[in-house]
Formats: sequence, structure tokens, C-alpha cells
Amino acid sequence: MEAADAATSTEVERAELAGELGLCELALHKYRDAAEHLARSLEQREALPEALQQRFEAGQRNAAPHVARLVLGVDPPDAEVLVDGQRIGRTARTYTLFFEPGQHMVRGRATGCKDALHSLRAVAGAEHEFTMPLLCAAASGAKGTATATPTPVRALPPPRAQAPSPWASWPGTLRVVGITLATGTVSTGAILMISASKLDQDMSARRDQLMTDPGSSSSMCWQAPERSPCGELRRLRDARNLSDRVGMALVITGGVIGAATAASFFTDFSFLGRTPAQERVNVSPVVTGHERGVRIEGVW
Repeated sequence: MEAADAATSTEVERAELAGELGLCELALHKYRDAAEHLARSLEQREALPEALQQRFEAGQRNAAPHVARLVLGVDPPDAEVLVDGQRIGRTARTYTLFFEPGQHMVRGRATGCKDALHSLRAVAGAEHEFTMPLLCAAASGAKGTATATPTPVRALPPPRAQAPSPWASWPGTLRVVGITLATGTVSTGAILMISASKLDQDMSARRDQLMTDPGSSSSMCWQAPERSPCGELRRLRDARNLSDRVGMALVITGGVIGAATAASFFTDFSFLGRTPAQERVNVSPVVTGHERGVRIEGVW
């Protein structure tokens, strides 16, 4: 009787410790570790007081939107499971695993079996499920050695789309508008500046032609009428100055819009209720047996 009470007390302590650790990790924004420890604690929910159950369940609900949940079936059940090259540390027929959003590699291996690999693109807030069979040599009295037929992979239907928040799409829309405005204003400004250069050339040619007239002087255009050659020269000068100023203003404006748009790709919108990992460019190293480099991912 005392041994049973001691075992129950130990289970309660372990469940409570795992839950409190998960809440601490949640406060530190370590969502994957928090979800894993809270789930492990709630596996022993019957041994926990109701108040602790409610605290740990609330923590699990807060962590869930930031991680992907995978229910993984393994055949044979004693196979070793590795996630991104790291051993799970326990064997079971079914695992419940949590992932940060992004690309991950799940591997199963067992003695006498061919390794099974599965590439998983984890989506925050989504639930995935599949079975990973290993091809093993099986003894057969009639034909000697045969190969086990793999169990087909079964995946859950795509997660139901949740209602987007008011801020769910406006950054991407503004980025498209910003790129369009930057391109349009810079292009228009460049055209106006080219036009100003052409007008300057025309004005120089008209001025040189006017100065070659024997009757011309340096003061002849001071009080010249509008329809005289000097009046035409003034109109060309005004048109050149206007095109040059407007063109320069548009180029500068387009540059500012372009710089602001580029900066938005690296801006954290989490203060508006968004998930930062989904809104920023993510750069992660990749090292495998066949390739080395970096993976750059972003959603906009």
C-alpha cells in the first residue's frame, strides 16, 4: 500500500513539475518546449488537482497557435525515431510531437529494417498525422525471406481555416502597393528628368542660333514680347526647370517608398497580434549528407 502511494506521489510530482516548467517556457516564448512539457503533464491529468489542470490546459491553449502538432505512428513500434537528427529518447507506437513552423525531417530506423524518412513542413496552429512504416525483412516458411508491405501514409485533411484577424492581410497588400508606387514614381521621375535634359539641349541650340544673329545683343531679351525668339527661349527654360524639379522630387519620393517597403520585410508585426515567424524572412542553415547552405523563407 505504501509503495503504491509513493508511486502515485511521484507521478503527481513529475506531472506538476513538467506543467510548471511548460508555463515558464511559455512566458519565455519557447513555445515548442512549452507545448511538449504541458502535454506531457496533462497525460497524467487524473493525478493533478483540478486547479493545476486548468492552469496547464490554459497554457497549452496559449502555446498551440505558435507550434505545429504531429501525431506520428511508427511500425514496428520499437523503431527509433529522430527529428532533425535528434533522438526522441523513448519508444512507442504513437508519438505526439510539436514543431516550430518550418521544414523538418523525421527519420525512423530499426535493426534489420530500411530507414524511413518523411519531410514535414510544419504550419503554426495546424495538426498533422501520418504513419511511418519501415521496410523490414520478414521470415516466411514457404519463400524464405520476403519484404513487408508498407502501410500507406495517412494524412489528416488540411486544417480548417481560422477567421483572419483584422491585420491578417494588410502588410502584404501595402507591400505590393509600395513596390508599385516606388516603381511608378521613380520611372516617371526619370522620364521627366530625361525630358528636362532634352529641353536644355533645345534651349542651348536656340540660344546659340539667336546669338549668331548680327543684330543680337546681351540685353535684347530683357523686354522681348512673348511671341519673339526670346519669349520662346524663356518658355523652354521654364519647361526645363519644371520638368527637372518635378522629376527629381518623384525620384526621391520613389526611393523613400522603396526603402520603407524593403524595411517592412524585416519588421516584426507581433505587436498587432500577428505571428512574427510568419511575417518575417527566416534564414536557417542546412547541412545534410548531400548539400550545405542556407534556406531563406518568407511570407508576404
